[in-house]
Amino acid sequence: MSKPKLLVIEDDLGLQTQLRWNFDAYDVIVAGDRESALAQLRRHEPAVATLDLGLPPDPDGATEGLATLQQILELAPDTKVIILTGNQDRAHAMRAIALGAYDFHQKTTEPEVLALVIERAYVLHALQQDNRRLQEAPATAPMDGIITRDPGMLKLCRMVEKVAPSSASVMVLGESGTGKEVMARALHRLSARGRARFMAINCAAIPETLLESELFGYEKGAFTGAAKLTKGKVELAHGGSFFLDEVGDLPLPLQAKLLRFLQERVIERVGGHEEIAVDVRIICATHQDLHALTKEGRFREDLYYRLSEIVLTIPPLRERNGDAVLLAQHFKNLFCAQEGRGALQFRADALAQIGQYAWPGNVRELENCVKRAIIMADGNLIQAEDLGLRGGSLAEEPLNLRQVRDQAERQAIVGSLARVGGNIARAAELLGISRPTLYDLMERHGIKSAA
Repeated sequence: MSKPKLLVIEDDLGLQTQLRWNFDAYDVIVAGDRESALAQLRRHEPAVATLDLGLPPDPDGATEGLATLQQILELAPDTKVIILTGNQDRAHAMRAIALGAYDFHQKTTEPEVLALVIERAYVLHALQQDNRRLQEAPATAPMDGIITRDPGMLKLCRMVEKVAPSSASVMVLGESGTGKEVMARALHRLSARGRARFMAINCAAIPETLLESELFGYEKGAFTGAAKLTKGKVELAHGGSFFLDEVGDLPLPLQAKLLRFLQERVIERVGGHEEIAVDVRIICATHQDLHALTKEGRFREDLYYRLSEIVLTIPPLRERNGDAVLLAQHFKNLFCAQEGRGALQFRADALAQIGQYAWPGNVRELENCVKRAIIMADGNLIQAEDLGLRGGSLAEEPLNLRQVRDQAERQAIVGSLARVGGNIARAAELLGISRPTLYDLMERHGIKSAA
């Protein structure tokens, strides 16, 4: 296999040679100034680059290096740029981080740490490219609309595929904004009823006095204003699926009528006396604890068991590892096309904020946030301030870069070990590092092997 390409932007011939020697695992491409660096970037499209800010014609300052960084990120926003600094260049390095550089490291100290930083930059770049391929790939019916890489959500999707062909009533549970109706529509499309109608009603959005007629329809003259016979949503869904959203808000009198329908499969319109047979599959959803409501007498226990033949629970977005960033990229592509904004990209600080935010409003809040950011963004990069995320839902984040790296490193190691059941070799492969390196990192972070 060909070696990954590493672009080294450095005007010091001695350091060029040293970096080539230190990183013989990579196909090192060297550039000594801004013009040649941009030419090599266009030609080779490297995933990672190291950049000395002191480039000619300003070798003692950072003007030329920072300008080079900005042009690199404009041409190739996904390239991870690692700033190599001297002892007195910390302020310039921090400025580079603010402009979108991936990380910084001193030139002459701890080459093994620099090697680790570069290795992690390649891993991050590969993950982002993988995410992009998933986003740009055509959505495969019937699970379109469900975008995830989280193991829990993927398991839920497999459950949907198993449950959909059956005739069982399904209860979809989850917090507001998690995508319960999206899951219900996937159940419908995967079933034998997929070509028939999918009708939906939100029990919390319709006044109690109107809800019965919305559900079951009404006869002409049944009440003032009933000028003609009108079929209800349940009847209109005949042959297909009927989705009751926020079923926990269904009034008790209507709970009894819904239970009778589930038992007899017949309805009566308001003001009518004729029993009408209707063949529909019932799918319900709620963010409430129905079991608790049954104990309080606010929800019929017999109806609860009728509706809960199969229960699917959608985890909140904060528990779906990596999905916030994946969904943000999806919504960004969607809204950029709608708003005619071209190829906007998230800056590193924006992606970090998306990943650490708690998202109390779940996917719906994320969708609205990204749409706002696209409208507010100047230029080709979406910055953290464009997201407008404020308040206590942001996790407290250390400002020291070494602390940030250590925390992220530890989380990555613990997560990979958990995913592969403690298998060191597989965890190292997942992280893109060698087993000895993983053992060293585990010892450094105080992570004990399961063996």
